[in-house]
Amino acid sequence: MRKNAFSVLMERGIVEYCSSPEGLKDLFDEGMVTAYVGFDPTASSLHVGHLIPIMGLAWLQRLGHRPIAILGVGTGLIGDPSGKSKERNLLTLEQVEKNKLAIKDQLAHFLDFQAGENSALMISNYDWLGELKLLDFLRDTGKHFSVNTMIAREYVKSRLEDPDKSISFTEFTYMLLQAYDFYYLCEHHNCLLQMGGNDQQGNILAGVELIRKKTGKQAFCLTYPLLLTSSGTKFGKTEEGAVWLSPELTSPYRFYQFWINSEDAMVGRLLKLFTFLPNEEIDSLVRSHLEHPERREAQKVLAYEVTRNVHGEHAALGARRASEILFGENFEPADLDEEMIAILSKEVPSGKVERPLPLPLADILVESGACASKGEARRLVQGGGVLLNGTKVLDPLAPVSEEDCSAGGALFVRLGKKRFHLVWAR
Repeated sequence: MRKNAFSVLMERGIVEYCSSPEGLKDLFDEGMVTAYVGFDPTASSLHVGHLIPIMGLAWLQRLGHRPIAILGVGTGLIGDPSGKSKERNLLTLEQVEKNKLAIKDQLAHFLDFQAGENSALMISNYDWLGELKLLDFLRDTGKHFSVNTMIAREYVKSRLEDPDKSISFTEFTYMLLQAYDFYYLCEHHNCLLQMGGNDQQGNILAGVELIRKKTGKQAFCLTYPLLLTSSGTKFGKTEEGAVWLSPELTSPYRFYQFWINSEDAMVGRLLKLFTFLPNEEIDSLVRSHLEHPERREAQKVLAYEVTRNVHGEHAALGARRASEILFGENFEPADLDEEMIAILSKEVPSGKVERPLPLPLADILVESGACASKGEARRLVQGGGVLLNGTKVLDPLAPVSEEDCSAGGALFVRLGKKRFHLVWAR
């Protein structure tokens, strides 16, 4: 018997709010449900903050329902004011369309667009918003919205009350356009569920109400939780900024490291939110983690699973092995093939040695920039703090030859516990 999708989303911790829990549960029991999430195409990549809505759609499809990913090309030209303290810069249609193609590739890692009856759909809302006539829209849609209610929304009120901020009429219409999206999808794709972040609750409920007024149908709103770290910061933000799904913006290795650094108190919840592992397996993993938190086994599984889902198995294996090499776990010189050297070269400092090999190790450390002086190099080597290709070297005058280089012509040096250096020696 197929599991009820709403119950599964609840068990995984994906649901923060639902406009009618019992009604939605009954709807899922009746047959295939079509649900949609909107994605803002104002950046060239999605980020970690988008993964919960993506997982929500992916779970629905796995349970036999039909997901729709709406790329807000039309609304992206307007800009959503929800949670924003100032007006966004408006993008051109060409910019938004370019971003749309990149986002489509990222969503395809999670959604199956050739699954038969419940194949995922990816649609740009510019297809219908671009055809709207202003007078028709104001007459047929705008009349169903109260300005009093719209002004009472917190994000609008905060901007109106602050003399240094403002909200344009363009932004003010965003709620109407998103509500119209839901109505359009209800009419043309029998979509009765919109899902989104908790900051979208008001906009989604506006669509639920518009559908009721125009068609008499009951539609549903489901929102996801906002994740915060123990310090109160928004999950997915780092000192460097957002953690992107694009490998060009956040390398698979750094993506993997983001997850492996997850807090112990959050790792169980993150496993349920961001992986497809069965709940029973996650519970067992968390129990084991509580017994030996220093091993960080739960974080390692989380990091590998999410990286595999986003970047593919090959990239996940490479990121995991690079992490093991950099943190001194089971290092093998044979691991330093050209592909691994390429991964490491993006993550650690590097330098060149111009003179031909062989050369004393201390000379190589200085000439490549790994050490500031031969004195520092000698002290580090003699103190047992230097590993060359995973092997400890105690003699600063030990000769390093071309045979010691990897296939890519590099030497991998570890200095102390946390410093790494790649030396291009030929």
